[in-house]
Amino acid sequence: MTVADPVARSFMRHPADIPIEIDAEQASVSGSGQRLSDVGVGGLAFACEHSLPLGSIVRVRITIVRPPFETRGRVVWCQGCERHFDVGVQFVSAEAAFTVRMVEQICHIEHYRQEVRQLEGRQLGPEEAALEWVGKYAADFANPQ
Repeated sequence: MTVADPVARSFMRHPADIPIEIDAEQASVSGSGQRLSDVGVGGLAFACEHSLPLGSIVRVRITIVRPPFETRGRVVWCQGCERHFDVGVQFVSAEAAFTVRMVEQICHIEHYRQEVRQLEGRQLGPEEAALEWVGKYAADFANPQ
């Protein structure tokens, strides 16, 4: 197990529970078996079946958005849990920071859709969920501090 200090991150954490695809050349990880757990301006965190070496470069793909969001990142922490590893990735591209903010909002909306379905039994379409979410949370999202 490889671990770095996760407190050293400089981006805000946001729950997402969104499936993502990770390709890591330096480890035997590929495909869509990972789940996004946090996303912010500087990077993201996800659960993975395998440990990833610190400093390794991974390709991250989030397919719930159209077109799919894709960027590269560097593994900055990896922490073993009971049956998986929590992995923190810092984006290597400055351009990713703007795009990921939009992806982050879409992840929040998708999480809201799932929560409404589970707690209220309502099936919301993407547009309907977006309108409700924006009405309730957009002001807070625009000013995360």
